[in-house]
Amino acid sequence: MTATRFAAVLAAIDSANSADPRRTAAGEAVELVYGRRMAQTLGQLAPDASELLRIAVRGQHIERWTSPRDSYPQGRVGYLKWRAELKDFHARRVGEIMAAAGYDSGDIARVAALIRKEKLKYDAEAQTLEDVACIVFLENYFAEFSKSYDDIKVIGILRKTWAKMSPAGHAAALALDMPPRAAKLVEAALAGAPDQH
Repeated sequence: MTATRFAAVLAAIDSANSADPRRTAAGEAVELVYGRRMAQTLGQLAPDASELLRIAVRGQHIERWTSPRDSYPQGRVGYLKWRAELKDFHARRVGEIMAAAGYDSGDIARVAALIRKEKLKYDAEAQTLEDVACIVFLENYFAEFSKSYDDIKVIGILRKTWAKMSPAGHAAALALDMPPRAAKLVEAALAGAPDQH
């Protein structure tokens, strides 16, 4: 029963994300690909991850395209409002899917807390989710993202990203094979970042 409802939740998340109108170069839905990358990276970083963490990882960007960044004001205040409302939206949508599959309110609340990354530094599973998200960003999106900003801004973003990660996340990130410019920016960021290992 548990395996069946777990599979049903993952399938429903993937189905929702397959409706993303944005497409990759290969013609796949952007958020569907993101969710699969998150799941794959979790499998590498924490192969014994709990069922609830696996759901949170797969669904943390569910239907993200419905709330684009440019629908909020520019600047830090607008960005933080967008991020906070997105976390609530993602948690609610995954919770609806879990409820439909037969999960109880305690499990749904736990996944919601993980998606919101509550108590990040005190909750090992929330930290693992953050590590996975940072690794997926660095491996798959950072090189393209970095082209939109000057090096100083990118280095600042990298330092903030690094500070959110655990030592295990750092080790996994340092093992990534990145394009030369991206690797150089990471190296520059870490040269001035505390706790590099």
